[in-house]
Amino acid sequence: MRVVIFSWRGPGHPNEGGAEIVTHEHAKAWVKAGHEVTLFTSYYRGSRKEELLDGVKIIRRGNAFIGVRLEAFQWYMGLRQKPDLVIDQFHGIPFFTPLFVKGKKLGFIHEVAQKIWALNPWPWPFNKIAGFFGKTVEPWIFKLFYTGIPFMTVSKSTKADLKAWGVKNITVIPNGVLLPKVLPKVPREKDYTLIYLSALAKDKGVEDAIAIFNIIQRQLPDTKFWIVGKSYPQYIKYLQNLCPQAKFWGYVSDTKKFELLARAHLLVFPSVHEGWGLVIIEAGSVGTPTVAYKVSGIKDAIVHGRTGLMTDNQTPASLANLILELNKNKRLYSKLSRDAKKWSQKFSWIESIEKSTSLISRI
Repeated sequence: MRVVIFSWRGPGHPNEGGAEIVTHEHAKAWVKAGHEVTLFTSYYRGSRKEELLDGVKIIRRGNAFIGVRLEAFQWYMGLRQKPDLVIDQFHGIPFFTPLFVKGKKLGFIHEVAQKIWALNPWPWPFNKIAGFFGKTVEPWIFKLFYTGIPFMTVSKSTKADLKAWGVKNITVIPNGVLLPKVLPKVPREKDYTLIYLSALAKDKGVEDAIAIFNIIQRQLPDTKFWIVGKSYPQYIKYLQNLCPQAKFWGYVSDTKKFELLARAHLLVFPSVHEGWGLVIIEAGSVGTPTVAYKVSGIKDAIVHGRTGLMTDNQTPASLANLILELNKNKRLYSKLSRDAKKWSQKFSWIESIEKSTSLISRI
């Protein structure tokens, strides 16, 4: 079967995130299963316009926002032989495939972006326009164009969001976890250490994480805080001014990432909305529990009281209090650490790709 995936970003993109990594894992598996897979994605400076990566044909055209969607439409309409299946990957704005693809289609989405639009870093009035789009327009895109096609998503939370917008045929396939061949065996830091690991963006909760650390440090002065992830230089400078005591690691390799997670005592992840909290499972694989807001996606990745702790009250003060209480309860911490490791072992890429390969064959 010939499969085409439309995605705003692809392998190697400077802003590639978890969703893009997950997409490539599925695509690789489909190639191994005998399918011909093409990923049509955006171009970035220094990238190849076409290449073969792990058996997946990568085509790059246009920028990641509007350009790639226009280029995808033009490229598809110019194909003499249409693919057997087109996968429309959502990240805020979809590719509107129901308007021009007559054949089989599958929507693939990690999270609805409704809340996230309002937290964009753009200047006024563009930030307000984006917020309005997320609150008002995004639901209608689904209701008008996508209720009739099947969807693949990664969590029950996103499934519930899609159902609320009229999508009926939804398959949940949780992400697997890509672990190093040998997990690091390093001791915890001597001083109490918190770690934030994600894109440095407001919607991911980095500013709340800093506020949480500032509260905790007033009561536990020796606490250390590591911020791991990448962003624009000016935003990093802004964050450094907010929290000069924190250590900013920037982007790190997978090996270093798991080492830092293993050395830290807690992952602090106050994101306001996720499709699936992959970093939570990664932290759990080295016995590091997570404290987070109880929001979509996060509540799928954490078993409250067993693998981590969540708070309904989405404020830095509420999460800081949770951390301070946990710091006093060594017995609970040991239980969370132990069970987080067990929980992480449930998420296998072998099972995930078997399910997705079966799904695309049934459509």
